Amino acid sequence: MISFPEVPFYSMIKDDTISLISKKYKILESVLDERSRRLWAASEALVLGHGGIDLVMHATGLCRNTIKHGLDEISNKPPDKKDSPSLQRIRLSGGGRKEIENASPEIISALEELLEPSISGDPMSPLHWTCKSTRKLAEELRSQGFSVSHVTVVELLKKLDFTLQSNRKSKESSSQHPDRNAQFTLINETVKSFQMLEQPVISVDTKKKEIVGDFKNNGKEWYPKGQPLEVRGHDFPDKELGKAVPYGIYDIFSNIGFVNVGISHDTAEFAVNSIRTWWNTMGKESYSSASELLITADCGGSNGYRTRLWKTELQKFADETGLRINVCHFPPGTSKWNKIEHRMFSHISMNWRGKPLESLEAIVNLIGSTKNEKGLSIQSTLDKKFYEKGRKISDTEIAKLNIDRNIFHGNWNYSFVPALNPK
Repeated sequence: MISFPEVPFYSMIKDDTISLISKKYKILESVLDERSRRLWAASEALVLGHGGIDLVMHATGLCRNTIKHGLDEISNKPPDKKDSPSLQRIRLSGGGRKEIENASPEIISALEELLEPSISGDPMSPLHWTCKSTRKLAEELRSQGFSVSHVTVVELLKKLDFTLQSNRKSKESSSQHPDRNAQFTLINETVKSFQMLEQPVISVDTKKKEIVGDFKNNGKEWYPKGQPLEVRGHDFPDKELGKAVPYGIYDIFSNIGFVNVGISHDTAEFAVNSIRTWWNTMGKESYSSASELLITADCGGSNGYRTRLWKTELQKFADETGLRINVCHFPPGTSKWNKIEHRMFSHISMNWRGKPLESLEAIVNLIGSTKNEKGLSIQSTLDKKFYEKGRKISDTEIAKLNIDRNIFHGNWNYSFVPALNPK
């Protein structure tokens, strides 16, 4: 007869047990006071046996000492209330140690600033994660004058919707450029310097092309039961309605967006004209004393670093406005890290989920009505100009550019100096 090695009970059912206890705790949490909470947690730990305290602690978030205190109360019959009132005491509302973010409100901003340069992962997810250890973060916060432990940092990270996660491979980032992290750091530092000087910084990109008409749009919307909105059975573009090409500009500091909806082709000329339209309708008024503009963009597409037309059109824009136009490109394979993706485009997609984009006017209106709880506002306009594909830029035209390249990856980081007498 084969004898199997003994395996601790909690090891075999750990995940299911934690899930079950967590569900029970969420049901009871609102009706439990301080004492009944620790007694309930202690009883659960007793039933589970060896390792029960750890399981209950992970499932409920209660600290180990609280559960142990409850075990002590259960194992030792408490004396009568008249003999020891302290054992019957339930903490008054508002009692206990105050949360550190209430005592030191600045700590949240300080922690976010430490995390910003090293945030990694897909920003389209509702969660973020950081590669810095909590002990290191606590150490850096203490150096700034905050009295904080690594345990408190964990609680603050949870409140900021961060979670500790392992590495995850993705098709987009399977082949990373060796200077990827250095470029991220350069972009971060450049943006911070522009912020200190009160100069505008925009994140730009083209959103996915959308077919116009009564076609199915992903997502669900509320309708009377059994009465879904009917749309076409096939997604063949309507030749008359065509496609919409939304090019977005996101003002990083003011949380304001602008989308230029084109009807022809996504070219570099269209991209720069979208930026020009944003500047003339919104940017110039918001930054009346600006002398420079920083653009953060993907490395490919109509605003790619290899696109000659992108550069010649930006030089024209610099000459027209008198602004020094600075450009920083995200490294190859990191397009989802561009802030416009998760701060603006994702909210547009949520706003029109389940709604057929029946006309260009509907698309413009849906984009313009997009908001979020953090105060995002977006203006949108329709661009009926036809943009020609395949325009060639000669070496002579490139040689005339007044371009200033950064020492570090001048192909990714460069500036256009305006003519002395702008138009």
